[in-house]
Amino acid sequence: MQITLDKKYEWTTFYMELANKLLDYKQNRHELLKTTQEIFKELKMKYPFVDRSSGIDDYMMDVCPFTIFGTFNKGIRDDNRTAILTKFKEKFNISAVVPDVFDGVPVLNNMAAWFFGNHTNRESMDIQNLWDFFEASIVYSNNPSNETEEIFIDLYNRVIQQHKIKWNITMGLYWIRPFTFISLDGKNRAYFQANPQIINEVLSGISINTLPDGENYLRINSRIKQAITDKTLYFQSFPHLSYDAWISSSTMINEPGKENDSVIYETLPSSQNEKRYWLYSPGEKSYKWEEFYQAGIMGISWHELGDLTQYESKNAIKEKMNELFDENQSYMNIGHALWQFSNEITPGDIIYVKSGLYKVVGRGIVESEYMYDETREDFCHVHKVKWTHKGEWPHPGQAPMKTLTDVTDYPDYLEQIENLFGGDIVDPIIQYDPYTKENFISEVFLDDSQYDRLTNLLLIKKNLILQGAPGVGKTYIAKRLAYALMGEKDSSRIKMIQFHQSYSYEDFMMGYRPTESGFELLKGPFYQFCKTAEKDSERPYFFIIDEINRGNLSKIFGELLMLIEKDKRGDKLRLLYANELFSVPANIHIIGMMNTADRSLAMMDYALRRRFAFFELTPAFNSKGFQQIVEKAQSSNFQELVNRVQLLNQDIAQDEALGSGFMIGHSYLYTNEPVTNEWLNSVIEYELIPLIQEYWFDEPAHVEEWSVRLRGVLND
Repeated sequence: MQITLDKKYEWTTFYMELANKLLDYKQNRHELLKTTQEIFKELKMKYPFVDRSSGIDDYMMDVCPFTIFGTFNKGIRDDNRTAILTKFKEKFNISAVVPDVFDGVPVLNNMAAWFFGNHTNRESMDIQNLWDFFEASIVYSNNPSNETEEIFIDLYNRVIQQHKIKWNITMGLYWIRPFTFISLDGKNRAYFQANPQIINEVLSGISINTLPDGENYLRINSRIKQAITDKTLYFQSFPHLSYDAWISSSTMINEPGKENDSVIYETLPSSQNEKRYWLYSPGEKSYKWEEFYQAGIMGISWHELGDLTQYESKNAIKEKMNELFDENQSYMNIGHALWQFSNEITPGDIIYVKSGLYKVVGRGIVESEYMYDETREDFCHVHKVKWTHKGEWPHPGQAPMKTLTDVTDYPDYLEQIENLFGGDIVDPIIQYDPYTKENFISEVFLDDSQYDRLTNLLLIKKNLILQGAPGVGKTYIAKRLAYALMGEKDSSRIKMIQFHQSYSYEDFMMGYRPTESGFELLKGPFYQFCKTAEKDSERPYFFIIDEINRGNLSKIFGELLMLIEKDKRGDKLRLLYANELFSVPANIHIIGMMNTADRSLAMMDYALRRRFAFFELTPAFNSKGFQQIVEKAQSSNFQELVNRVQLLNQDIAQDEALGSGFMIGHSYLYTNEPVTNEWLNSVIEYELIPLIQEYWFDEPAHVEEWSVRLRGVLND
């Protein structure tokens, strides 16, 4: 079933009402604990509030409201979460609908689901402070004022000093008031880091590398809300942002049940050659459009700044604008546009020209890098453009007010825009950087024979799955395998998506989606990609699916299950939602990726399994390429950490409950940055130790043994 927008965010209404109900128990926590115990007993689930620090089961005599929320916002199955909330609805007389979709809701580590310590490391006022802060947060959300803000900040700063409190307190605030408070969990912070506009523009001057104090936390909330309001960011709300961060975690590895702070990147930044799409206004009300069309250029004003290549960053551009014009203006939007115009628009990019908020007047292809043309009286910042279309078309909805907007990541919008021009445009082929087998072997920790085996499997079978432990570089290898088979770094012929539990045929292929006036049939990424590849049948295309075994594969693929087979390529079947005969082109190659350490997943069904070849990737610490990285680091501590992780992998592989599929991949220890003791400590404390805590959650002595050995790299 296609999840509508309302269904996707249904949890917000329930969570806010539950928070209101819990506030009634601030002075009656004994009754709250009693009711919670009844809920877990009736569900035949393990009661979560038992303190075992003294060696015996000691039932908690007090609890905070954030920890109540933690009982269902941790690494448990969604059906169990719904069951718990159904009981909360019954016991607390909640009117909101019980949610059964929790995509994008941040969760706690199962081993750290309390917001306070056990009785041996808890101060007498810790839980009371959390209740006071909980109440102050709701009051501030409902009635923001200088007074309620001051109380919130004071209590926030008090609470973050307590044991067990770090980033999780922002998750708790988000649960109880998701439209007021932003979560700074690991996924969101990683998403911010991957989107320079958020870090460099919206949050300029505010660090998210350490937990902010109360004043800066509210400043982060305010900055992002303002960026949403003025459409600097396209998100509609904090839940929308968190959902997108969750979806975008296809570039990350995050083990089931593991706290969102324990996230590492498996990929390096995407290719510089990727074609991008821009919505652009040639001056106010497009008064420069006729001139630019005739001259075959696009331009942007602010010639007083001179050649923009002299500025090393967006901040440098904004500082110069403050110096030249008005020191009290932020110049956030125009500074960002100038930086994108001079540094991010590249030959081959597509430009859509808008006039006002409701009209499109042209389309073109960028033909040059940025140039500063001193001979022009104004709009001296230019690119050469081959304009392909000129006319007037209605813009789908209201266009952003900004001069320049990157719209690359909005496929539905791009389809609507392209359809304005007939929807059958073939742009000139761009020359991309060459990429060979030798490039692949030098960048990926595989040898010559492994490369030959990989390419033969993919070319013969058409469908390949890369499987392996977290951190072995599956996504990185998949993209470079595609480059090698294309012979060039052409990202326009690569499409990457991620499957998840809520992903459906309607998301993947096509389906009806709600609009303001009813429902509209929209094409999914696989349909669109197949149609693009069909027009370019002489060249290979690559469709990459991360976490392929997380989705309901038969449900997602539907009738495509037959069409993706090699000997069925080109055969046609009628589609579920359209009176159309459809085929999967022979030049499309499908690469799936799956973590062998994902113990929450069922095996892929046989019908799909037999359609793919499988290639096992293992940690490559002993490969020639990784050894060169170790030698280049010139760090004896780094070498020792590599040695100890290899010993740890032997222990993991020999564990009957784990096995080789849970070994730690080399990406955990791969970096382009200088290898310092600070970096090594960060890897040990925030990546390796949390991972083994998840693996051996029921063997604390084993976790402690390996924690000591890993920390010993820096202490021995």
